[in-house]
Amino acid sequence: MSGQTVTIPDDRAFASFKVECLCEEGWSMSHNKGGITVWTQGLEEGKPIHKMKCRMVCKDVSAETMYDVLHDIEYRKKWDTNVIETFDIGKLTVNADVGYYSWKCPSPLRNRDVITLRSWLAMGKDYIIMNYSVKHAKYPPKKDKVRAVSIQTGYMIQGQGPTNYCILTYMAHVDPRGSLPKWVVNKSSHFLAPHAMKKINKACLKYPEWKQRHNPGFKPWLYPEQTTLPSIPLSELSIQHAESLENIDESSLAETQEREDSD
Repeated sequence: MSGQTVTIPDDRAFASFKVECLCEEGWSMSHNKGGITVWTQGLEEGKPIHKMKCRMVCKDVSAETMYDVLHDIEYRKKWDTNVIETFDIGKLTVNADVGYYSWKCPSPLRNRDVITLRSWLAMGKDYIIMNYSVKHAKYPPKKDKVRAVSIQTGYMIQGQGPTNYCILTYMAHVDPRGSLPKWVVNKSSHFLAPHAMKKINKACLKYPEWKQRHNPGFKPWLYPEQTTLPSIPLSELSIQHAESLENIDESSLAETQEREDSD
């Protein structure tokens, strides 16, 4: 989001995000295998801002289930092995909130975190969840993590006729606040992004059974009257400008061997 004040995305913002998710012009394909395609834009060694788009065809998952899985913060803690900590801070409207998310980066890079304003919208058979970085006085950068900046990141889910069939597009426009080594740039598009998409797909397959045992009727993203989050005014938030954050040079760090998740 380019303005100086925090705003809640309107219908035009969602429509613009959808157009960019569908557009392939100006993007370079870096991976196309097993129903998963990855495109990159400006992913160069030493370049601070990174843009990536992943698309996955899910022939065994409905758009509604995918939407639930991407929203359900308690379930994310179970399936997202990259998450360190995630929680909601407060609600802004019936379809917008503010939250914290920290994640593991490939060793030996320092881990990252973000505070984001997240909004969501159902558009016919399609669903969009998108976010951008904001600042909140009660949640300043932490000493043990690098505060990254989401310029605009999100998911688009396209329902495809048959009940259990959808297409998921994930698009990330992020400033990781640091110069990343070439191996990280390559690993992100060739392995990490496809691997993450597969994990989402597997999580979707297991979600209906899990949800039946974990507060099955609680879905505040569908039923906003269920939310227990405190309301926070927009005045408590400000745009997170990248220039005000720590910028580190990790470009010379060598990759270390890590045990990859079996799934």
